[in-house]
Amino acid sequence: MPASMTPRGALEEVNAFHDELVFADEAEPATLGLTRAAWRVLVVDDDADVHSTTTFALGNVEMQGRPLSFLHAYSASEAFELLRREPDVAVLLLDVVMESSDAGLSLVRRIREELGLRDLRIILRTGQPGYAPEMEAIRGYDINDYRTKSELTRTKLYTAVAAAIRSYQQIRALDDNRLGLERVVAASAELMALHGLRDVALGILNQVGLLLGQPAEGLLCVRETGHAHPDILRTVAAVGACRHLDGRELNVARGGPLAAAVERTLLNRRCAIGDGLLSLYFPGKAGRDFVACVPLERELDEHENRLLQVFAGMVTISLDNVELVTHLNQAAFHDPLTGLPNRTRLVELIDATLALPTRAQAILALVDLDHFAETNDALGHHFGDLLLVAVGRRLQSKLDPGLHVARIGGDIFCVLGEAGAVQPAPIQALFREPFHIDGQDVQVSATLGLVRLGEHDGAGADALKDADIALKRAKSQQRAGHFYFSRSMGVEIRERVRMMHALRGGFQRNQLFLAYQPQVDLLSNRPFGAEALLRWRTEDGRLVPPDRFIPIAEYSGLIVDIGEWVLRQACAELMRLRAAGHTAFTMSVNVSQVQFRHPHFLDMLRRALDDTGAPPEFIELEITESMAMEEPALLVEKLAQVKRTGVSIAIDDFGTGFSSLSHLQRLQVDRLKIDRAFVTEITGSARGSSIAEMVIQLGRNLGLSVIAEGVEDERQAQILRQLGCPLAQGFLYSRPLSPEDLLAWLADRALHQAA
Repeated sequence: MPASMTPRGALEEVNAFHDELVFADEAEPATLGLTRAAWRVLVVDDDADVHSTTTFALGNVEMQGRPLSFLHAYSASEAFELLRREPDVAVLLLDVVMESSDAGLSLVRRIREELGLRDLRIILRTGQPGYAPEMEAIRGYDINDYRTKSELTRTKLYTAVAAAIRSYQQIRALDDNRLGLERVVAASAELMALHGLRDVALGILNQVGLLLGQPAEGLLCVRETGHAHPDILRTVAAVGACRHLDGRELNVARGGPLAAAVERTLLNRRCAIGDGLLSLYFPGKAGRDFVACVPLERELDEHENRLLQVFAGMVTISLDNVELVTHLNQAAFHDPLTGLPNRTRLVELIDATLALPTRAQAILALVDLDHFAETNDALGHHFGDLLLVAVGRRLQSKLDPGLHVARIGGDIFCVLGEAGAVQPAPIQALFREPFHIDGQDVQVSATLGLVRLGEHDGAGADALKDADIALKRAKSQQRAGHFYFSRSMGVEIRERVRMMHALRGGFQRNQLFLAYQPQVDLLSNRPFGAEALLRWRTEDGRLVPPDRFIPIAEYSGLIVDIGEWVLRQACAELMRLRAAGHTAFTMSVNVSQVQFRHPHFLDMLRRALDDTGAPPEFIELEITESMAMEEPALLVEKLAQVKRTGVSIAIDDFGTGFSSLSHLQRLQVDRLKIDRAFVTEITGSARGSSIAEMVIQLGRNLGLSVIAEGVEDERQAQILRQLGCPLAQGFLYSRPLSPEDLLAWLADRALHQAA
């Protein structure tokens, strides 16, 4: 301080302007939760009178709604140590010249660089204008103001400090906002990583505690509204002293002030603070609104209020996401009709069971409702859905609670658990009592397919497939309504699947071909036609027997495409034979049940005839006797349509089924084929001879042609002639021939006939 400016002179100069000070109310309007902490001002000067005059001038004023609090240091080194201990000082009133001419500026540099106090506002004061800092120093060290002590009247001192405090407040607000938003973003990220509504609810309460700087306390509840839900509050999660409310219905009697605060928040649909409680409102979707209610340990400032509003908005998104994930999880792993675990969830449960040491004692059972499709068709799908729900409830309520009950699709349920509780008899006994649906009593039975998991080697999906195999076997064999899977069944089905894929590939690679077995007139031995027989030769030259691959083709549906190809090939071969002069030759083609029942069979037949030009009167279609006996009314109409194309119809394997003569009379068929089993027995069994004779006589009476297949020796042919059978085919005349060999065989027979 210069000699010309004594401490007493400085004090007098400050007092001289006392009347010029205007106490303007610059404080912002008080808001809920606004604190009254004082602004801290550090006075650094080696003159004690400067400290006292400064305190006297500013001691009773408020700035930005808060009072001032003063700290004092009498040297740069003392100020540096004080700021190291007290970093939350708002304004520094600093003398430039103290123990040295640059002590003030050196302190400024250390404050900014060593202590890193960037928010602190600095006002330099000097009694020696010649020691004023350069402009570069003011800019470089972020000095808020520079004044000579003679300039600092009380009004100007107030103005300088007020400006510095406003600047400090704005800088701190920006920093607080940045840090607060970083905390909110971090909290939101942590919430996003949680799974399940309860975990997210606990996470929200923990994050609110962290944002407020207090232990996690309070509860988060949900209100469900709508036709399907009662309008009640339920606590999703509660922590701290509220833990006793966790998972319970929330009402004023049980929750007291917290419940009342939650009700008010839901009514007003916005966040609120009152009675020492913070209520955060999270609007949900589909009528589910959430509220977090947290007891406060202190009042909140405006900055914290704003941060909590931002946090509430981000939490709403998190809750929406977890609700969506919960809904998707429900849809992905549960049956929407019954609420039971679906196939996907069941496979997970089976996998978990297979991983347990007790897997040997576990059984998986598929429960298939018998004739459910007929019930559904007769009484309607709504009735069927109600029946499925009732079955699911009965299985859940009547079986051991430790069992897993699932619905894996259609009318098939599943029971998984300990072997002693998963037994066919008790499960089937549940279906003895009728189900009461829509005022009607419905009696339902069930068939079971079971797998002992201790004998199973694969994963859960494989066990489910094995149970399905056992169920199909139980359905086909009807053995007491249930069947246990065995390893031999697995080998059989895997072989069938392997052959199915091989057959599909073989068909695409032209490994299938037709062989033609001639048919002859028994009296004249003249050939009049041939039967087209399907054959399959694999790449290694091996012939696969038709009785092995044709059932698989029928089971897989591949027979429809193969059958159309066979029909076209046979028609084309007939045209080649006619071109060679065999114009009265008939081509007989086998038609499978699957192919015949296909809705486009007639179209396929007409296309084959039109595209090849084959005359329909020389094409004969063979259907089996079992086909002819199923659904007689439909078959009569279908055969009538086929007959209108001009082709003829033969019933193959006649005598092996149980044909109704009255039904046979209604069918528009042209020929009966005596099954080879009766032809084989014709020479050694009176029964074989009598059946063959009966078929021949039946054909004669109905005006139908009759042909015996499987004729292998002359003795059989002679007996058939004696019985009056007009036609035959078999090894006695020829094995099945290739197209070229058939032409050669016909030519050779013509030569012999001419001779």
